[in-house]
Amino acid sequence: MVVGAYLLGAAPVLYLIGRLRGLRLQQGEDMHISLWQKGGRVWGAIAVLWDMSKGVIAVVVARALGFDLLVVGLAGLAAVVGQMWPAFLKGLGEKGNSTGLAMAFALTPTWAFVPGLAVIASGFFIRTVPRFLSRRQSLGQKLKFGGPPSLSLPLGMLVGFALLPIGHWLFYPDEVRVVGVLGCLWGAIVLRRLTAELGADLKPGVDLKRVLLNRFLFDRSFL
Repeated sequence: MVVGAYLLGAAPVLYLIGRLRGLRLQQGEDMHISLWQKGGRVWGAIAVLWDMSKGVIAVVVARALGFDLLVVGLAGLAAVVGQMWPAFLKGLGEKGNSTGLAMAFALTPTWAFVPGLAVIASGFFIRTVPRFLSRRQSLGQKLKFGGPPSLSLPLGMLVGFALLPIGHWLFYPDEVRVVGVLGCLWGAIVLRRLTAELGADLKPGVDLKRVLLNRFLFDRSFL
């Protein structure tokens, strides 16, 4: 079940969509955003829904097959790991936020999920709402989500994912297996931030501590 969930998460669907449409999505910072901007909003929305569905499918199928709660959680985590480090793309995957968020939603009862989701939503709206209220761009231009990268969203993701195991422990202290899986999910999110193509940013004179701090907080090496 866990291996199958990893293979589901690692399936290079976004990459194949880009190739079929003649787009090199890996040249951008995020394949979701690249497909949204280059391939159109419909394909971009399909990509987001697909990646979110992977985390849900792994949890739902494991539960339906009657596996232990720990295996259910590990299957969901494996799908996220596959999204981050896919064997089919030499380990060069995505950030895992959308798949991880959907997996946590499927695994965690609603009340335990709300605190983390509220922080993540706040990070999204802090960046997005002012841009949509601006009159400098048309609605179509705003929906391309161009411009400077957001700082509030990755910071909200970091704190929100950290709150998931805490929230679950507060509401369901007996389900330590789920708390552990959600803690590992946060650790995987952080590890992916700190290590993804790190070598390319380590040039002579670069402050490694500053790079790692920026990656930890804002998911980018340089602000």
